[in-house]
Amino acid sequence: MIRRIPFALAILTIPSTLAYATGDTPIQTVEIAPLFYQRFACTEHVSGELSDLGDALGSDCLVLGGMGASKGVLRFYRTNGATNEDWYSWHVEVHAPFDGDVIEIGINDKINTPGNAGQPPPGYIKFRRADGVVVVYAHLDNIRVHQGDHVGVGQVVALDGDNGTAKNPHVHVGAYRGKTPLQIRWDLAAEGRIQTLAHPQQQPRP
Repeated sequence: MIRRIPFALAILTIPSTLAYATGDTPIQTVEIAPLFYQRFACTEHVSGELSDLGDALGSDCLVLGGMGASKGVLRFYRTNGATNEDWYSWHVEVHAPFDGDVIEIGINDKINTPGNAGQPPPGYIKFRRADGVVVVYAHLDNIRVHQGDHVGVGQVVALDGDNGTAKNPHVHVGAYRGKTPLQIRWDLAAEGRIQTLAHPQQQPRP
């Protein structure tokens, strides 16, 4: 019981404007297919952190490795992360978010060193769904589609890279409709149909 007191006090000290922000505009969401077919994790850009469409409410996603059979520790890189090849995300296949059209691509052939950001823009792809939702993937390498192509959900469209302002291999994912940014949700049912995602312990341990 004693350990619960500090947490309870912390809750009581939350400013009322934060706890009861009734004037906030509700955030709209979009569900898309898995970015990677390996276990991955994403850090989200909170409301107000970034403002440009494609950045606002976006997520930076990295592949997790280190698990094998029933043992191991999930981590982002194998040793110290000093090289791109050390990161589990590096050059992993990236999959289309839905059935839609490629409306824009950008190529950046310069490769950053982990810990050091390069110059924008990144290698990127913009996809548009029939209902007007646009999804942006950024920091891509070896882009395998062209502007005007129609892609199917799950199609391999590029490899995870480290370019633009990235400081390590990852893929930034952003979404919007019109001028409204959308929070991304992953299709967990689709993930459950992918063996390596539903049963990550079956992935080989590096």
